[in-house]
Amino acid sequence: MSILEMKVPSPGESITEVEIATWLVKDGDYVEKDQPIAEVDSDKATLELPAEESGIITLKAEEGDAVEVGQVVCLIDTSAAKPSGDAAPKSEEKAAEPVKEAPKAEAPKAEPKAAATYATGTPSPAAKKILDEKGIDAAQVSGSGKDGRITKQDADVASVPAMGSVTSTSGSRASSTTKLSVLRRKVAARLVTVKNETAMLTTFNEVDMSEIFRLRKQYKEEFAQKHGVGLGFMSFFTKAVTRALQMYPDVNASIDGDFKVNYDFCDISIAVSGPKGLMVPVLRNAETMSFRGIESNIKSLAEKVRDGRITVDEMTGGTFTITNGGTFGSMMSTPIINPPQSAILGMHNILQRPMAIDGQVVIRPMMYVAMSYDHRIIDGKESVGFLVAVKEAIDNPVEFLMDGDERKALEL
Repeated sequence: MSILEMKVPSPGESITEVEIATWLVKDGDYVEKDQPIAEVDSDKATLELPAEESGIITLKAEEGDAVEVGQVVCLIDTSAAKPSGDAAPKSEEKAAEPVKEAPKAEAPKAEPKAAATYATGTPSPAAKKILDEKGIDAAQVSGSGKDGRITKQDADVASVPAMGSVTSTSGSRASSTTKLSVLRRKVAARLVTVKNETAMLTTFNEVDMSEIFRLRKQYKEEFAQKHGVGLGFMSFFTKAVTRALQMYPDVNASIDGDFKVNYDFCDISIAVSGPKGLMVPVLRNAETMSFRGIESNIKSLAEKVRDGRITVDEMTGGTFTITNGGTFGSMMSTPIINPPQSAILGMHNILQRPMAIDGQVVIRPMMYVAMSYDHRIIDGKESVGFLVAVKEAIDNPVEFLMDGDERKALEL
């Protein structure tokens, strides 16, 4: 017999522990080499664990177990022959056999015992006083005292529903407890750390989406036919953010102990909702990307998140984050900074609202935007200036994001 010990591989730098999310095989199954046998959760992503060799597998960890990198999680008997397709498992053969029931021994008949019924339960003097005051028939109360005697406590309990208490209910009172995934636990810890260790403030503004609506309506089909990807809102906001980051470099910085680290590049983290929760894949050097490049990269990363194929490297780093709560209907929020970054932009839903433009009241598609920032490194003047720069680019994208030539900028 040749036994292979399968150990947890390192999913990425600085990760020392993972959690067995799901076993894709059962104990005793025959597995093929490179066949996915388990899904493991790290604090950054969900990864598949492939079989290193073919053979019969023996599981050494349960679903939900936290295991260290390098720990043995299963054994594979590589000398075991692959079972033939028509061979029925022994367990099924046993299940097919009729089970003969053993004759049941007759239980000895117990002597009939006089049981106190509700009608025969006698209340104690204190209980009788309560029942009389509430107008409750003693026959309707179950006594918990000796020989079915109704105690004062029984009377108190019986009087609650009779008074029409607001706590009485006929609905379900069930509850369930499930262990948080290692990813959710890590997110929770990071969020608490941000709240406790940063001087986080949020500034708000609103943007007029009219011009972006016009551009998307006018060029959406032509853009999709030529580039194979839709023209969405995120490319406009990403370009507006990278422009503003270059105008206000301290927003594109982080704190490292007693030092400030400024970045010459704009790695934009885009928050994407996936099956395992919110993840933030990164657009590297987004300041160099075109509208087509941004949309293509966001689409690719979002598909990887939703299919569980995103890698740790694709979510590591980032100098600024954009999150869009508007996809879920959020009108306004205060997004939490994604450490070690110093700021995050929150987008929200778009509503048709009356606005005063040049002395006239007109209806415009408006969106509230929020920027949370670490006041230890970003002053109020810079934060407000940054958000105003984002606003002017969104309000007038042709001038500020397309150099006055919308067709050229969209590569049409």
